[in-house]
Amino acid sequence: MSRIGKKPIDIPEKVQVDIVGNHITVKGPKGQLSEEMPRDMLVEQEEGRLTVKRPSDSPEHRALHGLTRTLIQNMITGVTEGFSRTLELVGVGYRANLQGKKLVLNVGPSHPLVFEPEENMEIEVPSPNKIIIKGIDKQRVGNFAADIRKSRPPEPYKGKGIRYAGEHVRHKVGKAGK
Repeated sequence: MSRIGKKPIDIPEKVQVDIVGNHITVKGPKGQLSEEMPRDMLVEQEEGRLTVKRPSDSPEHRALHGLTRTLIQNMITGVTEGFSRTLELVGVGYRANLQGKKLVLNVGPSHPLVFEPEENMEIEVPSPNKIIIKGIDKQRVGNFAADIRKSRPPEPYKGKGIRYAGEHVRHKVGKAGK
């Protein structure tokens, strides 16, 4: 039995969960999320709790059991608390700023890079070398942060680039002198 999949999910008082077939909609104080769950998984709602059950013990169903439960838990966490990802800019002259809702990065190329957030997502720039991305959908927040990081990933010799907060970048030794 999946250790993650068999745990029940508690539904907070402010959250409303609607299950229609294998389509789940979660409404909360921060917004609304809906997702199509794997068709074989059985999601049952009773007395403020959700339980996920699998129809058989096949490897495919065992893999989907924990995944389905985690997706539902992330939806509930997203509409109550939200998710955030922090990025750091390391390098001389590297800076970020906001123009309206758009994020403008100066990280090396001759032109500034502009990123526009998706709906239900906001960007904060507390300092020129720090970016905070907030949203209710964990997957979208992570993908948006990865797209920003991909524009200038940290390089291994000096460590310059965009990195996640707390990320460790392994440094390589440069050329050996004579």
